[in-house]
Amino acid sequence: MGKGDRKTRRGKIAMGTFGNTRPRKPKTNTTTTKASSEKSKKSATKA
Repeated sequence: MGKGDRKTRRGKIAMGTFGNTRPRKPKTNTTTTKASSEKSKKSATKA
């Protein structure tokens, strides 16, 4: 139970793999924010 164990979190970090014990973080959309999407909606309705 250490860095060589594929089933543990520490082992997955050492190997650089993902799974149930170390899930991937969900990708967040950084290009579109809530404020910018609201501005584009307002400008579209005014025009």
